[in-house]
Parts: sequence; structure tokens; C-alpha cells
Amino acid sequence: MVLGDAGGRSVRRPARIRSSTTHLRPGLLVAGRLPDHRIRVLGADQEKKSAAEAAALLVEDGMLVGLGTGSTVAFLLPAIARRRVTVRCVATSPRTEEAARALGLQVESFGDIDRFDIAIDGADEVTPDGWLIKGGGAAHTREKVVATAADRFVVIADSSKAVPRLHGPVPVEMLEFGLAATMRLISPVTLRDVPRSPDGGVIGDYQGSIDDPGALAAMLGAAAGVVDHGIFPPDLTADVFVATGDQVEHRVLRSGR
Repeated sequence: MVLGDAGGRSVRRPARIRSSTTHLRPGLLVAGRLPDHRIRVLGADQEKKSAAEAAALLVEDGMLVGLGTGSTVAFLLPAIARRRVTVRCVATSPRTEEAARALGLQVESFGDIDRFDIAIDGADEVTPDGWLIKGGGAAHTREKVVATAADRFVVIADSSKAVPRLHGPVPVEMLEFGLAATMRLISPVTLRDVPRSPDGGVIGDYQGSIDDPGALAAMLGAAAGVVDHGIFPPDLTADVFVATGDQVEHRVLRSGR
């Protein structure tokens, strides 16, 4: 594993890759090998775990911490808990809140906190210059509010999330009131067969091309009936940790606010 420090130096640390063979259900092993799809899943999970553990090292005692939502954040929570630091957290979804509390992390209402020292979250897509698509877990509105309130917003991702340019689809949260009119306004958009957002919004996906992420973000953000969309601009993100195999790349996009 390679971690970049604030001075741009690389520090090599042996990757802690744990065999998952003993945890598989009987019948998944064929001729002593894992099925190809199982190998890919195990590899992605290890990358998510590596990226999450690297970012968890940024969490220090006494911090106010924003916690994202998703499969990569699922590895972040125990990594923070193992550090045994005293922190106050706000979760972006009931699922994250429940998991964090179960690990002994102190989770509070966002109404009591107006800023964070750090917020850490995953991404569905991340480009080299820091554009993000988020919202696969239908919590992107809350995630964007928390990211905006953070002095340092950190993104963690496995190698499959690193893309040369955003290609979508782009998650959108919409009001139920006037839903058909909103969908016509931002067409092409499809509804997702998932539960409502944590705040009751209808979740859909914009299916059009993304030639200019900034222009598309402005169009979606200005549309009446759209609560928020899943495009996050580069100036929102301070750090990106992308794990590829047994190495973690730390991209520093800007200093903390």
C-alpha cells in the first residue's frame, strides 16, 4: 500500500490482504478456484477497505465528522472505531447511523452541528480533476449538504469508480408534487425502483449525455421540483483516495477550508 503525505512523498506500507476463502458458502469453490465474478467482488471489497482505512487515518481526536453512505463507507466505520478516537459524528442516512452507533461511535443530530472538521464518503464516479457522481444509495442530497459543511471533504473509492470523464447516469431527488412535470423538464430521466430518500424525495436518474458537467449541474439545480442532483464539483473535494490492487493513491485537490 502506498500513501501520499502532505509533502507529496510516498510511504510504502505492506497491504493487509486477508483471504476470504474460509468465509464463503459451501459450493462456491470449483476445482480449487473461486468463480471469476466472486474474485472481482472480493477484489473490489479489498480495495474499498484499503481506501477507507487510509482515509480513517485523517480522523483525529475531538473532530466533528460527517459520515457518508454506501458500500465503501461500510468499511470506513469500523476503521474509525478501531482508532478509538473521541469524535462526534453526523450520518447521512439511517443505515449509516445505525451501523455507526453499533460500533460505539457517537452520532448526533445535524441540527446541533453547523460545520464539520472532516466528512468522508464514497463515490459512484470520480474523474482525475475531481468531478464526482454520487447518489447510488439515494442519499446524495444529504451527502452534498454534509460535504458542503465540511472543512475537508474526503472521497474514498475502489479502482472501478475512477473514470476519465463522467458518463452517468446522474441520480436526482425530486418532489412528488408535480413529479411528471419535473421529469418532462429534465428529460430524459427514469424513476428508480427504490425506497424514497431519507427525507421522502422520489429518486430517479438522468439518462442524458454529460458533455459539460458544470452546465448539466446548473440545469438540474435550477429545475423546479428537483431537490438536488448527484453531480459534485471539484472545488467541493479536498482529497480523493483511490485503491487499485494493494496500493492506495492519495490525490490532494485542495487544502482544507
